[in-house]
This record gives sequence, C-alpha cells and structure tokens, in this order.
Amino acid sequence: QVQLVESGGGLVQPGGSLRLSCAASGRTSSSYAMAWFRQAPGKAREFVAKINWEGALTYYTNSVKGRFTISRDITKNAVYLQMNSLKPEDTAVYYCAAAVGYGATRGTDYPYWGQGTQVTVSS
Repeated sequence: QVQLVESGGGLVQPGGSLRLSCAASGRTSSSYAMAWFRQAPGKAREFVAKINWEGALTYYTNSVKGRFTISRDITKNAVYLQMNSLKPEDTAVYYCAAAVGYGATRGTDYPYWGQGTQVTVSS
C-alpha cells in the first residue's frame, strides 16, 4: 500500500507560479510511475503529467507542455509539479497518483491517490 499527500496549492495571479509537492510513503518501489491529475468543478478528472521512478521519462498533456515540469526526488520519496505561466483554466484540484509500471494516462489505471490540493488562478 502507498500513501500520498499533496501540498503547495493556493491562490495565484494569472502568469504566476506554484510548486506542488507529493510525499509518498508505504511500499513504493522502482517499478512505480508517478503522475499528476487535476479536476475542475463539474468536469472529469484530467491527466496532467507523469514520470517514471528514475525520472528519466516524462510525459505531459498538451495544454501544460512547456509551462509545467514534473520531477522527483528518490531520496525523499517525493514528486513535484512546477507550474509556471499559470492560466485561469488551470484552476482545479490537483491530485498525485501512483501506479505500477509506466505508460498509462487514465485515472482508472492508478490505484493510489492523494487527497488533492486546490490550485486557483484568478485576478
């Protein structure tokens, strides 16, 4: 079992930046992929970015490519999402997720989830 706890969300002006953190505990392994999803009110949960355990492989949804960066620190058992040039449409609850293997972008493929952290982009 893996436990995930997100932090770093908040209110930011358009064009601003936030750095989200996800702390993992429990039985993590080198075969796990980590990902960020987000869900806006009234909308389905959306894939944002993923990274393999070593950090060598990353993938982003087109709407955040070039603005967001996913990274991880194996020694701290943590994954991060650096969000730059934020837009109002980025407003959502952001969730950290973990799964065995690498390649999925569907929420149903991730058995482990954090509780989410709110990101609001507004002037």
